[in-house]
Amino acid sequence: MWSLKSRFNSFKRTHIILQHLGMSKHTNAADEVLLERKGCAGVITLNRPKFLNALNFTMLRQIYLQLKTWEQDPETFLIIIKGAGEKAFCAGGDIIEVSEAGKAKQKLAQDFFREEYIMNSAIDSCRKPYVALIHGITMGGGVGLSVHGQFRVATEKTVFAMPETAIGLFPDVGGGYFLPRLQGKLGYFLALTGFRLKGRDVHKAGIATHFVDSETLGMLEEDLLALKSPSRENIADVLEIYHTKSKIDQDKSFILEEHMGKINSLFSANTMEQIIENLQQDGSPFALEQLKGGHDFHEGVRAVLIDKDQSPKWKPADLKEVTDEDVNNHFKSLGSNDLIF
Repeated sequence: MWSLKSRFNSFKRTHIILQHLGMSKHTNAADEVLLERKGCAGVITLNRPKFLNALNFTMLRQIYLQLKTWEQDPETFLIIIKGAGEKAFCAGGDIIEVSEAGKAKQKLAQDFFREEYIMNSAIDSCRKPYVALIHGITMGGGVGLSVHGQFRVATEKTVFAMPETAIGLFPDVGGGYFLPRLQGKLGYFLALTGFRLKGRDVHKAGIATHFVDSETLGMLEEDLLALKSPSRENIADVLEIYHTKSKIDQDKSFILEEHMGKINSLFSANTMEQIIENLQQDGSPFALEQLKGGHDFHEGVRAVLIDKDQSPKWKPADLKEVTDEDVNNHFKSLGSNDLIF
């Protein structure tokens, strides 16, 4: 019975996928993500540099299906993911497309996030070592593509952030899992403010597992690909060699080090209202700078990414008007559509 139900659900998902693939506006969808076998590894290259390698539905599905294929392949010992160009690993999901679909009551909006979370889970449970080269902008969906894997390699050009609150969304792609596991209340701070960490600070925060000079990324990849039937330990050894050789900002203190005391105390409250009150009562320049943010996804996307007026009209307009019922509605069961891992 379970097997039959599983096959039916698989068929249903495949039907949805094919519908969206047919709806894709991109004529060169196959080129948006490159999937190659090189040496001992499967290599995923996000290939939309003009769009900062933002993820769309088609890319999500291609990556997920290939990831599952390589996971079962005895000749694939390692999976590497990287972004094309110098500006970004992945700046996030193609949320303008998702928002427009949502406002038009199209199913793509729901299916995009569903498939993204399935892919994030697949990365977390992947039985093959997974190395994300997070060079350049790494935000939102790009974090989901990297932080759940075993190895995350930052460079001096890495820019990490969870900017979802600026567009009225919760910290996405498993942020509710990995952010609270950072030191102290750092994760809460990053989630609520969208603060950007750069370069070696991404490693010092515990988000990246290694830090290397960007000019050595090509050599690092070649050395990984040249490994013969490598174990996780073999891969970790290569990464550690490059990490140890890197001297950029080696002696520079963590950018938030002087503020960690305030972060740990001010962001330790159990409610958003209390955190805001803590910041207001503290009154320091650092605390007052954090009193910015909002909610309402579609209006946030309009204000930040479409019209770019940076003046969202939130509904409700004030946090005090948000009721417990409003919050609970976001967590109510979807019935048969609930995503279970």
